Amino acid sequence: MREVQFLTVHGHRRAFVLAGPPPGKAPALLLLHGLACDHTTWDSVIDELAQTHTVLAPDFLGHGRSDKPRADYTVAGYANGMRDLLTVLGIDKVSVIGHSFGGGVAMQFAYQFPERTERLMLVDPGGLGREVSVLIKSISLPGWQHLMGLLTLPGLRHAEVAALRHLAKLPTSTTRDLGEIATILESWKDPRTRRAIVHLVRAAIDWRGQVLSMRDRAYLTEHMPVYILWGKDDKVIPALHAEAARALAPRARITVLPDAGHFPHKDHPEAFVALVRDWLDHTEPATYSRARWRRLLRTGGGVPDVRAVPTATA
Repeated sequence: MREVQFLTVHGHRRAFVLAGPPPGKAPALLLLHGLACDHTTWDSVIDELAQTHTVLAPDFLGHGRSDKPRADYTVAGYANGMRDLLTVLGIDKVSVIGHSFGGGVAMQFAYQFPERTERLMLVDPGGLGREVSVLIKSISLPGWQHLMGLLTLPGLRHAEVAALRHLAKLPTSTTRDLGEIATILESWKDPRTRRAIVHLVRAAIDWRGQVLSMRDRAYLTEHMPVYILWGKDDKVIPALHAEAARALAPRARITVLPDAGHFPHKDHPEAFVALVRDWLDHTEPATYSRARWRRLLRTGGGVPDVRAVPTATA
């Protein structure tokens, strides 16, 4: 395992892994994990990516080994936090790869800081449609924290985690991601983590599904290399959302990976690295132009009206 480093920014300790050449010696990759995960979700791919890039994989506030304060757990707040962490580390520009909720943060980062974003890759991301699993929606409901407090009591938690990991070994698409769910359940034994997750989810999801969306701002990626990768068997956010992306960002590269679930970078790490490298090798980093950005904002970029783009359904 790689050494976890820490920096205090705005009074909160942030955990991260930094791999590859030192900042400034190679192009930089920022890897953003999903809801209730941490930097270890990238363990199977980070060493390969670090052969050619400076790779930064942080733990969001409220996750992993970062602090879990009462704080801003919105996607905009997380994007600001990533900007500040990069600044302290001396990294000016990055290609951003975001998974699931981290995909939503990656989109927000590219929107807020286009001058610092060279490329944008979204892996089974939130923000492209309303649909999301019932398990995720339930976190926004009253009483979830108390219920989870009971379900993560030591004896019960150990039995639940063992059962999930056993089921994860079954060769079916339905059980594929249960090992990840077991790891997430283990992390919820910490009441500070549960509190942070509730704040995060309620800012992005309600009982009807995802609230936040990139659908009205996707046109701003017109001059930025965008890659959308989805696991075909994703049970958390349906791969049909990739079809909405084709209409919203027609220049994006889109791959739906067969025999993969919500964590394609873990299901097929070698294929994932090969796809990322090919994308990096065959695209030029975006260059920021204030005049072009202003023109896009004024004209909407010439892409379909968001109201005319159908929402994918599971």
